[in-house]
Amino acid sequence: MADFDYGRAAKYFLLADFVKGFGLGLRYMFSPKVTLNYPHEKGPLSPRFRGEHALRRYPNGEERCIACKLCEAVCPAQAITIDAEARDDGSRRTTRYDIDMTKCIYCGFCQEACPVDAIVEGPNFEFATETREELFYDKDKLLENGDRWEAQIARNLEIDAPYR
Repeated sequence: MADFDYGRAAKYFLLADFVKGFGLGLRYMFSPKVTLNYPHEKGPLSPRFRGEHALRRYPNGEERCIACKLCEAVCPAQAITIDAEARDDGSRRTTRYDIDMTKCIYCGFCQEACPVDAIVEGPNFEFATETREELFYDKDKLLENGDRWEAQIARNLEIDAPYR
């Protein structure tokens, strides 16, 4: 016959595991909370965060995109469509710059391919919509995003510059 373990029986009848667990619960109940009250409190975002797309402008107000179409060529999801035409001064500018956000996989290749930092993935992650049509971004919507987030986008690019 096997030996009877009195220590194990005492722990069982005195509910030692229950008391230990209850003490742990009490300790965490009175410690500071780590959760955020999301709509009112927001956590920090990395400068490399890839959110909603934006087209940037130069400080004089002219759009940066030179219609090289590198972003369209490198996009693995084929979500970008660009049409361009030559201007009177010989430079090229886009007449159409569309991104189908339902196809976009937020890989950041478009941002990396752009030689003038025209297309960027900004810091905005709150762009839920009610219809799919609202996720088809045209040039005006992208420029509007760029104007809205320019200060933060410029700061993020400056922070990330040593690693590019």
